[in-house]
Amino acid sequence: MKTKLVIAAIASTLAMPLLAADSFSPYVDGKGQINLPKNFRSDFVHLGSWAVTDDKSAARGFHDVYTERKSLDHYRKTGVFPDGATLVKEIRKLETGPLTTGNPVHWAGEPAVWFVMIKDGKGRFPGNPLWEDGWGWAMYKADDPRKNAATSYKADCQACHIPAAQTDRVFVQGYPLLKKQ
Repeated sequence: MKTKLVIAAIASTLAMPLLAADSFSPYVDGKGQINLPKNFRSDFVHLGSWAVTDDKSAARGFHDVYTERKSLDHYRKTGVFPDGATLVKEIRKLETGPLTTGNPVHWAGEPAVWFVMIKDGKGRFPGNPLWEDGWGWAMYKADDPRKNAATSYKADCQACHIPAAQTDRVFVQGYPLLKKQ
């Protein structure tokens, strides 16, 4: 009987991080691995768009950013993203051509890459190089949207987000929906 209780206690202790991660975010497993949310274009709210037209930029493309409705509502009330908030940035190839509305006109083509950020206000994954500065970080390329191509926040994400340090690493000025109403 004691052996069964000990085994049950150990099993429940081992399962606790998995349960905590599931309640924290449906896109994060117990080890801190982030998944690209499915159907984010239809299930999330579109916060805004950026267009990078510089031919020499690695970020060239049309950038659309999405979050959950509850995260948007919380931000509008408090000015901060709630714990577990998900931001998805989809970068699509930039298509250009003459249209009746102007020349040149730019529009979003096929997806190239997705970036995912998950707000972590509790520091759940210490030592995990993809969880720093209050967020979890992931990058998925169009040729393999199931594999996180980022290896660490410092190597793959930090440089782009340093200018947004004062706004919790998010370029909020490009998202009109984040303004309080």
